[in-house]
Amino acid sequence: MPPKLELTTAVPAAAPTLVVAITPGSDGAVLDRRAVADIEAYGTDPAEMVALLARDSVKGNPGDIAALPAGARLVLAAGFGEQTPRDARRAGAAIARRLKGVESAAVTAVRRSPAAQVQALVEGLLLGGYGFKVTNTPKADTLASIAVVVEHPDSMAAALRAGVVSATATRLARDLANTPSSTKTPAWLGKQATGLARRSGIDVRVRDEKELRAGGFGGIVAVGMGSANPPRLIELGYTPDPAIAVAGHVVLIGKGITFDSGGLSLKPNAGMIAMKTDMAAGGAVIAAMSALRDLGVRVRVTGLVPAAENMPSGSAQRPSDVITHYGGTTVEVLNTDAEGRLVLADALAYADAELDPDVIVDLATLTGAISSGLGKRHAGLFANDDRLAATLIAAAAASGEGLWRMPFVDDYRAALESSVADLTNVAVRGGKEFSGGAIVAALFLREFVGRRRWAHLDIAGAARAEADEHEVSKGPTGYGVRLLLHWLSSPDPLRGLR
Repeated sequence: MPPKLELTTAVPAAAPTLVVAITPGSDGAVLDRRAVADIEAYGTDPAEMVALLARDSVKGNPGDIAALPAGARLVLAAGFGEQTPRDARRAGAAIARRLKGVESAAVTAVRRSPAAQVQALVEGLLLGGYGFKVTNTPKADTLASIAVVVEHPDSMAAALRAGVVSATATRLARDLANTPSSTKTPAWLGKQATGLARRSGIDVRVRDEKELRAGGFGGIVAVGMGSANPPRLIELGYTPDPAIAVAGHVVLIGKGITFDSGGLSLKPNAGMIAMKTDMAAGGAVIAAMSALRDLGVRVRVTGLVPAAENMPSGSAQRPSDVITHYGGTTVEVLNTDAEGRLVLADALAYADAELDPDVIVDLATLTGAISSGLGKRHAGLFANDDRLAATLIAAAAASGEGLWRMPFVDDYRAALESSVADLTNVAVRGGKEFSGGAIVAALFLREFVGRRRWAHLDIAGAARAEADEHEVSKGPTGYGVRLLLHWLSSPDPLRGLR
C-alpha cells in the first residue's frame, strides 16, 4: 500500500524524518533560509547539514539526497533543481525511495510552491516507492504517512487530490501490466475492468468471443483464436455529471494483448520475456477511465480495450490468411507478430462507425521501431490533426511523460497494398519487411478512422523500463495515464477540436 499523504501547516512533532529542499548553487547545493529555519526548529544544527553537503559534493539536482542522522530521527536534504514541476516530481520519487524503512515523514520543500509543483511532488512520492511482487509472504510497507507542509492547505487541497488520483491510477496500470499472464487472461482483464468500473461509477460491457464473431470483429477474433484463453472487447463509458458537463465525446483505445508470443511468427525466447506487458496501453486506458469521476472530467469518454492472447497452436491464424475487420476492410496477414494493429483496427473502425466521437486517441506497445528512434523515455505521436497533436504534446509535457510527434510518410502507404485483400498488415517489398516500421503501422491504423480527428501513441519504448529512474519504476511504467488525465481534466479538453 502507498503511504497516506496529508497537508499540514507545520511539521508534526512526532515525525521521525524531516525533508527539506536544496537547490543548485555556484559552489554546490544551497539551503535556503526557510530550510535552515525548519532544520533548527527540528532540533538539529543546520551547519552540520551544510558541512555534509560540502563533504559529499551534493549538487542539489533532482534525485540528490543527503541524509543527516539527528539522534533517533533523520533529516534529509533533497535536490529540487530548478523547482519546476518536473524537478519536484523527480525529487519526490527520490525521497520516496530513500524513505523505505521509515514510518513517517514531513516534507517542507514545497511550503510556498504553486499548485502544479505540489501535485508533481505528490505524484513522485507515490510513484517512486512503487513495487510489485508475487509472493506468499508479503511484507507490509513501513512508510505509512507523509505530511506535506504548505502555508495554505485549503488552496492546495485540489492539487493534493489530483496528484493522489493520478499516481493511484498510474500504480493501477503498473499492477495490471505486472500481473503474470498465467493469471492475466483476456477474461481476467475484463473482470478487473468490470470491478473497477462499478467502483468508479462508470458503465462497462465486455464482449466475449461469441459476441465478437457475431459482431464482425474479425481482427480481435483472428489474433485470439490460437489461444485456449479466448479474446474479449472491453468497453467502458463515462458520462459527466450534468452540472459540470461540456459538449464533446472522446474515445480512448488501448491495445490489450495479454501475452504476445508472436503467434506462428514466433518470437525468440528473449523477445517474449516482457510480453506480459503487451497490454500496458490497455491497462493505462482502464486505469485512466477509473479516475475520471474522481477528477470531475467534463466531457463524455468511452474506453475500448481489445484484449487477446497471441499464441501458436493448431487453431492459430497463419501467415497469408485474410481476415475481415469490423466494417468490412480485408487484411492479408503476412506476419502474425504484427497483431496489435489487427485488434486496434477493429476498435478504431467500431468507434468511427458506432460511437460518433469528436476525437479518437489510441495507445499501443506497437513497434520496436519507435524505441529505436526515440529511446525508452518518449512515445511516438502520430496525428491527423495539428491542434490535437499540440494538445497532447502540451499535456505530456505538463504531466512529465515524454512525447514526440512523428510524420506520416504517405509514400510508404503503397507498401501495404495486397494482391488478395484491401491491405497487408506489414509492408513488404522484395520479400523483406519495409523499414520505418512505426510509420507503416500508423499508416495501417489510419485506414480505419474514417474522417475522425485521431491520434496514435506508439508507447512500446516508454511503457517499459529496465531500471528505476526518477518516478519511473523498473518494469511497466504506467505510461499514458498521467498524460491522459492531465488532458481530460482540463476545463474544456476539446476546445478547438469539436
